[in-house]
Amino acid sequence: MGVFRLTYKSYGKSAILIEWPSRIDEKICEDVISFKNKILKNNPKQIIQVINTYYSLTIIYDSTINIIYDVVLDLKSLYEQEVDGEITENYRWEIPVCYDPQYGIDLEELGSENELTYREIIDLHSSTVYTVYFIGFLPGFLYLGGLDKRLHIPRKSNPRLRVEKGSVAIGGAQTGIYPSISAGGWYVIGNSPISFFNVNAKEPCFAKAGDEIKFKSVVLSEYHNIQSEVVKGKYKLKKSKI
Repeated sequence: MGVFRLTYKSYGKSAILIEWPSRIDEKICEDVISFKNKILKNNPKQIIQVINTYYSLTIIYDSTINIIYDVVLDLKSLYEQEVDGEITENYRWEIPVCYDPQYGIDLEELGSENELTYREIIDLHSSTVYTVYFIGFLPGFLYLGGLDKRLHIPRKSNPRLRVEKGSVAIGGAQTGIYPSISAGGWYVIGNSPISFFNVNAKEPCFAKAGDEIKFKSVVLSEYHNIQSEVVKGKYKLKKSKI
């Protein structure tokens, strides 16, 4: 049975937008992903793509929607159906991060703004288990929920024109990792040596919505060792089933 009261609206000529209550919430995340899986299982031929965010789904169809009422009625009926027992496997991924000041270029500013020491920032950030809500902004950019409130900070008023690949950063109530060089307005607190998007891989991004991320603090020497293994294609991320 459906858990939330959803809203359905047309989104152009061949798409429908479904919205949940507008808040970042793990129960909403689970419901969004569950409904997305139902839709993909039941309507694969008519649908080009289903895109999820924190609290919405956008369904893109392969043709113009002529009678939206009928499509919405079918979606509402599908949402109310019981899950048929199909299990989606999710994993917790261990991500190495070096919080050394040469990579954590905003650690001092973040600490000053939030009245935290260098060690407190690292401990708070690396002790949390984060949920992957969705992937966006850049290919492989993981939107993570669960950041400790003591690390929340408004985004920079003047974004950087260049944020390095692998930069681990905080913006607002979120944390994430830049998978490639990009402009960005988040506070950079470290760097991960692994690759978050590989266009040549069968699964370009190893993680998916519903997975979990746990950061592991590593020193500079370990960071460089992992980086070398990544370049050689020998590094394997640690993961455990959840």
